[in-house]
Amino acid sequence: MTLAFGFALLFAAPEMATGLEALWVLVAFIGCATAYAFFQVPYVAMPAEMTASYDERTRLMTWRVAILAFTIMLAGASAPAIRDAVGGRDGYRVMGVAMAVIILIGVVSAYVGTRRAPVTAPQPGAGSLRDQLRIVAGARDFRWLLTCFVIQALATGCMLAGVDYLASDVLGKDGASTILFVCFVGPALVLTPAWSALGTRLDKKRGYLIASFILSAGALLAATARTAPPAVVYLAVALVGVGYAGCQVFPMAMLPDAAAVDARRTGSNRAGVYTGVWTAGETLGLALGPGVFALVLALGGYQSSTDGDIAQPDSALTAITLGFSILPAALMLLSLWWLRRYSLDATQVNEMVAP
Repeated sequence: MTLAFGFALLFAAPEMATGLEALWVLVAFIGCATAYAFFQVPYVAMPAEMTASYDERTRLMTWRVAILAFTIMLAGASAPAIRDAVGGRDGYRVMGVAMAVIILIGVVSAYVGTRRAPVTAPQPGAGSLRDQLRIVAGARDFRWLLTCFVIQALATGCMLAGVDYLASDVLGKDGASTILFVCFVGPALVLTPAWSALGTRLDKKRGYLIASFILSAGALLAATARTAPPAVVYLAVALVGVGYAGCQVFPMAMLPDAAAVDARRTGSNRAGVYTGVWTAGETLGLALGPGVFALVLALGGYQSSTDGDIAQPDSALTAITLGFSILPAALMLLSLWWLRRYSLDATQVNEMVAP
C-alpha cells in the first residue's frame, strides 16, 4: 500500500523550482523502491513455504508471470492514454493515481489470495550483508542460478532500453514502439501455461534452456532490422517474447526449490536471504542494461537531441541494431555457462524436501 501511495506522490509534485522538483522525484522514487523491496522479497520467498511440490511451484510462477504480463500491457496502454487525455501536469497526476489504484488492487489481491497459505515459524535474522552473501556463496546451485538470471536481466535491460530507439531511428514508423511492446509482452499471456506444461514434462532446467535459446534466436533475427521488412522485426520481437515468458517462469520456480533444499540441509529456513539477494541481483542487471546500451550508442556516435529531428549517422543506426540484438543474444548464451552447472532436478528436490 505504501508503494501505491508513493507512486501517486511521485507524479504529484507541485510547481516548484527545478532543483526542488528533482529532489521531490528523488525522494519519492527512493520511497517507492524501498516499499517495493519490502513487498518483493517475501512475495518471491513465499512459494518455498506454500508448497513442497516441485511441479506446483512452476504452476504458481506460471500464474504470476501471466498476471504480470497482463498488468504490464494494461498499464503500458492506459498510462499514456490517460496522460494525453488530461494533458499537462494534471495528466501525469491523474495517471499516477490511476496506476496507484492498479498497484493497490494487485497488493490486496496478493494478500487475500495467500492469507491462508502455510507459514513456517519465524527464523532468526541472517546478520549483516556480509553474512548474507556468505550464505549465498555457500549454496552452489543457487549461486549458479542467480548468476545466470542476473546476466539475463542485463540482456533484457539492453533490449528494453533499445525499443524506442529501434522503433524511431531504425524502423522509423509511427506506432512501431507500441507494436514492438505488444509483440514482446503478448506471448507471455498466451504461452506461459505452455511453458509450465513443458517444464513438467521435460524438467525446469531443460525448459529454461529452451526458453533461453528461443529468446536468443529472436534477438539474432532482430539484427536484420536495418534491411528486413518491419514485419520480420515484429516477428523477431514476438519470438523474444515467447522466450522471455519461459525465462521468467522457470528461474522463479527454481529459486524456491533451491531455498527449500537448503532449508532441509541446514535446518534453517533462509528463503528470505535468498530472495533478498535475488531481488538485488535482478535490479542490478535491469539497471545496468540501459547503461550498457547507452555505451554502445556512444561508441556508435549517436547524436542526442531534444526534438528528435537529428539524422543519425549510419554507425549510430548500426549501434542501435546491435545493442538491441547481437549484444543481448550474446549475453543470453553466455548465461547458459552457469545454468548448465545447476544440478537440482525433480528427483533430487523431492527426495530432499519430502517430509
